[in-house]
Amino acid sequence: MNLKQLEAFVQVAEGGSFSKAAKELFLTQPTISAHIASLEKELSVRLFVRNTKEVGLSDDGKDLYKYARQIVDLEKKIEERFGGKDAGEKHCITIAASTIPAQYLLPKVLIRFNERYPEEQIKITETDSTKVVTQIVEHMADVGFTGTVLEKKHCKYIPFYKDELVIITPNTEKYRKLKEESPEDIRWILKEHVIMREEGSGTRKEAKKQLKRAGVNPSELDIIASIENQETIKKSVRQGMGVSVLSRLATKDETRDGYVLAFPIPKSDDGRDINLVYNKNYQLSGSAERFIKVVREVYQVKK
Repeated sequence: MNLKQLEAFVQVAEGGSFSKAAKELFLTQPTISAHIASLEKELSVRLFVRNTKEVGLSDDGKDLYKYARQIVDLEKKIEERFGGKDAGEKHCITIAASTIPAQYLLPKVLIRFNERYPEEQIKITETDSTKVVTQIVEHMADVGFTGTVLEKKHCKYIPFYKDELVIITPNTEKYRKLKEESPEDIRWILKEHVIMREEGSGTRKEAKKQLKRAGVNPSELDIIASIENQETIKKSVRQGMGVSVLSRLATKDETRDGYVLAFPIPKSDDGRDINLVYNKNYQLSGSAERFIKVVREVYQVKK
């Protein structure tokens, strides 16, 4: 076993592709395949589950990844400390983010971070909140951003933004009348077709919590569709397919332009926390520490 094999393994694990790993490491695909085959032979395990569309880690592969990622990170730290910067090498921070922070909160941070540290590189994966936390737990990402807190071992959450959820409806006379007559009573949602974000979404989990506090039993909702893409949800609501619960951040343009109406959810307080999350069981790289510092500055988070 050697570093080149482990680097190849980590790249395939993170990119889900032998060809992508080859491009990242400036190697040929047969070389990457040979590295993985050598590892599997030496360890007497199967590291990847392959099909025609993607490559995923086996259970043994997931276990090896935790160790291999640490070794590769340590290698980078040694290079960083003993000449990596002098050699002009750029460093890469891997970030996993759920939809709302990825699309509406991170851009401001990225601009500030790039201005201050132009030599740093950033790789962002957008996924649902559950998978963000999984990637942090398995050390597949340095830093995560999520709209929900999952009680996972070693995860450190830093709330940095308050996000309000709202019920959005078509802008029709029916809903304008509801907004006028009973803004504090949202039980009418039980009579509506409801479009929700996908399972695993922090928005969906938080929506159910807030509706329950407002006196609406989530199990009684007539959920007709679960959709991952919130742009699709907004267009479906505008066209009268149903109503939905989304972040006010994600719907402010449509609300401002009069395409949809937004109903606050009673008893939701200041909204939900959007959190930065990292694995406190691993030593953060200097790059990741600098990135977290910039997030704190941009959103004025007290230590």
